[in-house]
Amino acid sequence: MSRTRVPLVAGNWKMNLNHLEAMYFIQQFTWLMRNAHYDYEHSAEIAICPPFTSIRSVQVLLQAEKAPIRIGAQNVSPISGGAFTGDISADMLKQLDCRYVIIGHSERRKYHPEDDANLINKVRAVLVAGIQPILCVGESIAERSQGIELEYAIDQVSKVTRDLSDEEVSQMIIAYEPLWAIGGNGSASPQIAQNAAAAIRQYLLSIYGNYVAQKVRILYGGSVNSANVVSLMQGPDVDGFLIGGASLKPDEFSKIARLVTIASAQRDE
Repeated sequence: MSRTRVPLVAGNWKMNLNHLEAMYFIQQFTWLMRNAHYDYEHSAEIAICPPFTSIRSVQVLLQAEKAPIRIGAQNVSPISGGAFTGDISADMLKQLDCRYVIIGHSERRKYHPEDDANLINKVRAVLVAGIQPILCVGESIAERSQGIELEYAIDQVSKVTRDLSDEEVSQMIIAYEPLWAIGGNGSASPQIAQNAAAAIRQYLLSIYGNYVAQKVRILYGGSVNSANVVSLMQGPDVDGFLIGGASLKPDEFSKIARLVTIASAQRDE
């Protein structure tokens, strides 16, 4: 691939698959990719974000399989360590070779009310550890009905990045996940996904300049599957996907990764 931004296909398993089920998934998935002669070096990058309890199992098995699939976490503590029962620090994740951490997912914002200050601290903690944050943004149906969906998503980006340096922002990944499209409720159209990604990139350009705007990968998330991934990849500012339910099925997730690679190559010709 000649693109500056290599497409990323990241699977968010949420609270699914125990460590035994996770190991079975990895065995199936790596076999499917090997059978399809997937060229990891010149294809879309693949990442899997399992529950905390499965990260170590996934790490060990991927090493054994010699599969260059990245590992991510679904959450992180803004604190580096100490008497914080149940928390997991960024340094702990770094030791497990986590390359990414999902921050600000709508489910975390809703069920574990995380304000902007908390998200900023999480992003900083992750960046200090040398891990890339995947910042989730996106509007509900209420904001879309008011016609302020793009302003809403950009404001979410602004609130978290406003005190970061250009270099720090350049290390981020942003996932546009409209709430109304999550959970199999129906994906956004390719034009909606592209409009949001383009608006976010334009914001980054206006504040941080061309280098940052062109380096940051912007993903789409919300009911992504093998039937719609090619059309969603048409937008030049869509750099991949953060995938929920479809990432729990080895055959479907492997198919999506292969389709993203093909669609990206065709788009860049």
